[in-house]
Amino acid sequence: MNTNLHKAKIEKNDEFYTQYSDIQKEVDAYLEYNPNVFRDKTILLPCDDPEWSNFTKFFVQNFEKFGLKKLISTCYINTKNNCQTNLFENYDCSQNFNSHGKILIVTKDNLNSKWQYLKGDGDFRSSEIKALRDESDFIITNPPFSLFREFVSWIFETDKKFLIIGNMNAIKYKKISPLIKDNKMWLGKGFKSMVGHFINKFYTDYATASDHKEGMIRVPGVVWFTNLEHGIKHKPLSLLTMNDNLKFNKKLKNPKYQYAYKKYDNYDAIEIPLTEAIPSDYDGVMGVPITFLDKYCPEQFKIVKFRKGDDDRDLSVNGKCPYFRILIRKIK
Repeated sequence: MNTNLHKAKIEKNDEFYTQYSDIQKEVDAYLEYNPNVFRDKTILLPCDDPEWSNFTKFFVQNFEKFGLKKLISTCYINTKNNCQTNLFENYDCSQNFNSHGKILIVTKDNLNSKWQYLKGDGDFRSSEIKALRDESDFIITNPPFSLFREFVSWIFETDKKFLIIGNMNAIKYKKISPLIKDNKMWLGKGFKSMVGHFINKFYTDYATASDHKEGMIRVPGVVWFTNLEHGIKHKPLSLLTMNDNLKFNKKLKNPKYQYAYKKYDNYDAIEIPLTEAIPSDYDGVMGVPITFLDKYCPEQFKIVKFRKGDDDRDLSVNGKCPYFRILIRKIK
């Protein structure tokens, strides 16, 4: 896991502000699939400061274009962390300051409304924010990394559409993988190469990658999770035969992929180390890497289970355990 992200989870300074352009690119994928996806709907942004959040800015600016019924943006006031509310505001703890979260409500009849204070601190788990969740149709935000599992459970307490940002490794969580398997949650269009750039003034990003952006923290393995339909989700993979993969896929020549197409010791399935190496002429169960989900088409494949063999231990080949694997089968 990225060092800065891990540090953020420990220290709870994990308000990573999302770029406007990343929000626009992602939302465009759902509008392309269904231009009326947000029409006459209420959107709740439960982790987004009405003054600073790009989520709030984006949906306010596109309120009429999307045909929204209502937009609600709320944020949490952190009174335990040096009196700091968000990345852009700091308070002197020796002075009195407002301990209430913020809220902005925009409707068709009040497009220029101003933000106000909530009754409470704006924690998404509070009864005040739960009531707003229950009246909404969509929940869209970049939730705190340290509370991702709890936030997903909070969403699934109700039957809502959602679009949220999280780390790819969240797929491994016991409460998340069943949702993926049952097609109740899937990956969105995503960030380029699964790398996101966020604003967080608490960390200095020393990354030297070619796509590093000055003044921002670079987080690899970051994805959008959703239950909104988009075209990429229904685009089947183009597959080669097993022999053609062995012959033409130069990556499989790498020694680290020596177990490609070998049977697992503890499950009747074969090891597929690369999504691109899934064979077109094999109808049994296959173990594929977690990045397969970025290309997963539910009309083409069925997810059988995650990670474990029949002995409830990690899948292994010749006693060696490959990385986290998802067991899949082609749909005939």
